[in-house]
Order: sequence, then structure tokens, then C-alpha cells
Amino acid sequence: MNNPSDHMAHRLIFLGIFLFFLGLVVGLFIPLMANPRMGLSTHLEAIMNGLFMIVLGLIWNRVNLVPRAQTLLYGLTLYGTFANFAAILIAALTGAGKMLPIALGKDQGIVLESIISFLLVTLALAMLAVCLLVMKGLLRYHRKIAGLGMSETGTR
Repeated sequence: MNNPSDHMAHRLIFLGIFLFFLGLVVGLFIPLMANPRMGLSTHLEAIMNGLFMIVLGLIWNRVNLVPRAQTLLYGLTLYGTFANFAAILIAALTGAGKMLPIALGKDQGIVLESIISFLLVTLALAMLAVCLLVMKGLLRYHRKIAGLGMSETGTR
């Protein structure tokens, strides 16, 4: 696994399993959280983001991007998924999260609210960019395969 792309794919799968695990652990402590509804959201976010990273790692070789874009995609994926987990976990543990009114988040002070708000806004932008980069890479892969008249295995 000397290829940097293969290393990124492996790390995405590993970190996806790790985030999935964190979601399961958080699920055990939902009743003890300041905002159990946000605790449930933390549990679900970690599981869904972990699965997203696993799937992305599995299709990584089909996301045909130049190395700089691939590195950007990798970094944004890690940031977006773990920032999501962190923001929602902070809100669940403290009861903060006025940006999350559906989950009954309450204003808990400027510093904590600023941290949560910053994470939520930046992770949303990061994950939008991740989706655009993945779609671009998959489209480039499809065009490359279609242009060569080859199957996915590389045979005619």
C-alpha cells in the first residue's frame, strides 16, 4: 500500500469504523446527557457519518481527481464528519445549541454557542464541497471508462 491514494482509502475505512464505534458508545450514555434528544442526534450522526466514510473509502479508486483535489476531498471529509460529531456531542453534553432548535438546544453562552455555530457552518460547507468533489470524480471516472470502451475491470 505505497500508493497515497490507497492509504487514504484505507484510512477512510478505518476512521469510518472508528466513528461508527464512537456513535455506538455515545448511544449507551444518551440518558445521562444534558440534552438526551441531542444525544440521540450525536449517536445517529456518528453512525451515518461513519458509514459515509466507509462507503467513500470503498469507492475511493473510482473518484478520479487530480492529487491536490483528492487530498482536499480527504481532508474535508475528515473535518466534516468529525466536526459534525464534535458539535452535536458538545450540544448534547451541555444542553447548548440555539442553532439546533428542533433538538431543543438552548442558548448556553457566547463562547459555547460560537464554537457550536462555527463547527456547524463550516462542516456544512465542507460536506457540500465533499459531495461536489465526489460527484465530479465519479463523473470523470465514468467518462474515462466510457471513452476507453472498457468495463470497470479494465477489459474490453
